[in-house]
Amino acid sequence: MLGLTLKEVSLAFREGRISPTELCRKCLNRIKKTQRLNAYIAVTEEFALKQARQSEARLLQGIPKGPLDGIPFAVKDNFCTANIRTTCASKMLKDYTPPYNATVVQKLLDQGAVLMGKTNMDEFAMGAGSTDGAFGPVRNPWSYAASYRTQAGAASDSDWVITGGSSGGSAAAVASCTSYLALGSDTGGSTRNPGALCGVVALKPTYGLVSRHGLIPLVNSMDVPGIITRSVGDAAITLGVLQGADVRDSTTVPAPSALTELPEDFDVRNICVGIPKEYHAPGLSEETLAQWSRVADLFEKAGARVEQVSLPHTQYSIVCYHVLCHAEVASNMARFDGLEYGHRSEMKSSTEVMYASTRHEGFNDVVRGRILSGNYFLLKQNYQHYFVKAQKVRRLIADDFRHVFGSGIDVLLTPTTLTDAACYHDFTQEDNRTRSAQEDVFTQPANMAGLPAVSVPTGLSQRGLPIGLQLIGPALEDKKLLCVAQWVEQSVGFPSISDCENTQESRKDPGATRREQTSAV
Repeated sequence: MLGLTLKEVSLAFREGRISPTELCRKCLNRIKKTQRLNAYIAVTEEFALKQARQSEARLLQGIPKGPLDGIPFAVKDNFCTANIRTTCASKMLKDYTPPYNATVVQKLLDQGAVLMGKTNMDEFAMGAGSTDGAFGPVRNPWSYAASYRTQAGAASDSDWVITGGSSGGSAAAVASCTSYLALGSDTGGSTRNPGALCGVVALKPTYGLVSRHGLIPLVNSMDVPGIITRSVGDAAITLGVLQGADVRDSTTVPAPSALTELPEDFDVRNICVGIPKEYHAPGLSEETLAQWSRVADLFEKAGARVEQVSLPHTQYSIVCYHVLCHAEVASNMARFDGLEYGHRSEMKSSTEVMYASTRHEGFNDVVRGRILSGNYFLLKQNYQHYFVKAQKVRRLIADDFRHVFGSGIDVLLTPTTLTDAACYHDFTQEDNRTRSAQEDVFTQPANMAGLPAVSVPTGLSQRGLPIGLQLIGPALEDKKLLCVAQWVEQSVGFPSISDCENTQESRKDPGATRREQTSAV
């Protein structure tokens, strides 16, 4: 039951095969069994059971609120939740309880969805591994799958691998079947990166299609609420609920069309797929490259046009992203001064001492480092040289995408990450900035340009760990993007984690990672 799609669970509710309360208890029990993953910062057990009972009463009366009524979901801990602690995985907000819900949270609650808890993350979403939060690192559920244990020869509770980040707790929650969907935030890939490494679907909608109200900001011009599910169809249903204009967020736009379910008979022959040549980045693993080639081959064999394209300013994208990201971080983190929000130091000899000690005690090294570099970029003598120049390069990057999509390309197919998930001990040997530059290399250009992008799991590596590919579409073409993603999902036959927990069969297609490369890739 925990592995079903949203449509299947809704049908099970209507047919009386399970009740929302029973399903909620199953998820709560699953959370307890998977505590070692450290996916949740807080579990809202009493609130969840109360919601489930209310959902059950509506179903008995024959008046469910919608397709998500009674469905368990989880929320990344940087979305405000009324009367439920919201910490951003930081000591700075360890006791902060918002008085209101983020718009996306409220929309899910209004549909009758059942909140299971708040998920773990990198502190203030600054990281690519979910290893730098105040509540400890998140473990990838695939660390305990038979496919990884057998093929990597990993010990029972060591050699575990990271989830990716910064929405690692949300990806782990969905992958471990403790919730059917989860909210993440995506500023430079923070939803798609853990989605790829945890073998789940991760959608970053078009900037402005989903409200940011109540999402504690990292980079206002790039932040997008992300959706993590176990299938593309589930992501489409969730986006249909969340999308649309919000009077509390002036950057939102009306939804271009209603989105409930995707067509099952999508004709891929009408699609032109672009393969950006600049995405052959240093460090791209042979297995990821093979998956990229394999899916491009599948498109060609199905009758789609596959063409190599160029995004010439991609090489400047990661540096440009870091300048803009750090500058906006410095601005956004200024509010945490010990007076208005969060932690306040006991050092009170002067206001200046209190400010300094509050921020030193409340922020970790990663956050403080980004604030320092961001303030440097914004200094009067540096502003034109760094911040303004980065904004100009950002426009060139967006223009590259606009030119490609204007030439007849419908979607771009790229890797999501360079490799499969790294072992925690290997990942933490490098500093946060280096790791983020490596992990965000394929994902942040879509944030810079405000485009929709989705990561779909396509196969397992030789180590038995998931590999995901990314599809990027034109702005506000989220529905077409998801239609193509669903076709990929149906074509690749990615095994569920439950299959790999109970069997040593790790691949539906053992030769998939050794195929010859298509000419386009």
